[in-house]
Amino acid sequence: MPVRGVSRVGGLGTAAVLSGAVATAAVLTSCGTSTTSAPEQPSRAAPKSPSRAAPSKSATPSASASRPAPATVRLPPLHADFDYQIGGAYPPPAGVRIVSRDRTAAPAPGLYNICYVNAFQAQPDERASWPADLLLRDADGEAVVDEDWGEALLDIGTAAKRERVAARVGRWIDGCAAKGFDAVEPDNYDSYTRSRHLLTANDATAFIALLSRHAHARHLAIAQKNTVELAGLRKRTGLDFAIAEECAEYDECGEYARAFADRVIVIEYSDSGLRKARSGFAGRLSIVRRDLDVSTPGSTGYVRKVR
Repeated sequence: MPVRGVSRVGGLGTAAVLSGAVATAAVLTSCGTSTTSAPEQPSRAAPKSPSRAAPSKSATPSASASRPAPATVRLPPLHADFDYQIGGAYPPPAGVRIVSRDRTAAPAPGLYNICYVNAFQAQPDERASWPADLLLRDADGEAVVDEDWGEALLDIGTAAKRERVAARVGRWIDGCAAKGFDAVEPDNYDSYTRSRHLLTANDATAFIALLSRHAHARHLAIAQKNTVELAGLRKRTGLDFAIAEECAEYDECGEYARAFADRVIVIEYSDSGLRKARSGFAGRLSIVRRDLDVSTPGSTGYVRKVR
């Protein structure tokens, strides 16, 4: 998610990519459907971009055997026109074939629909609903907060806690499936880099693997959101495709493209980023330029461009 009011320095880039076998994407058959119910208001007003903080110094995960997704999972079409609507649902522009919307919204009829879920952090209006012991806490017992968004990090540091957090997020994933979404987009995979070294990359990959299994059991594909340093571990995590914010701006699109066999959705937030993405990956990846607030048409600052 784009970080507001914070100077951003250098991307993690290829040097930070962890070793691991690069998976080739399988062509899977379809099961997803769409609904025609009126969209609800989304719970989040803007997206987050890849963390530019240094990764945790804790032990890095190792690759493991591939766990193929069920044959009933449908992957998004390659390099198809995409619209990012997590700031509010609206009729997709002509030519759009893939849409991502908040989990509180309804899918767009007839399109490939991705369901946005904030899976690793508690949104401010939902924080009180989480058990106190599932919020990550520092040595003083204070909740560790993503200051840019005021979101408390969830504690996925033990297997028992990961199971409990995954049970709640799993209910949200169930809701996405019931509405007719085709895939789920769990955000903040990179929260461990903001955890003050209380969480590790191993914790993040173990947790996302739980979500992957649950999504696949509900016949949903699942996206890796940002976190380029873990892209090479998609076999271990069971992730099916990638959604990468500003990967052209930070020279990371190639890493995602290699790891996910070009099944990558790119969101840029500047004209220069869009130009760079198109110059390197037009015809290969799904690319869109949106405004930072991911606002709706008619809103001040609304931007959507594909060229």
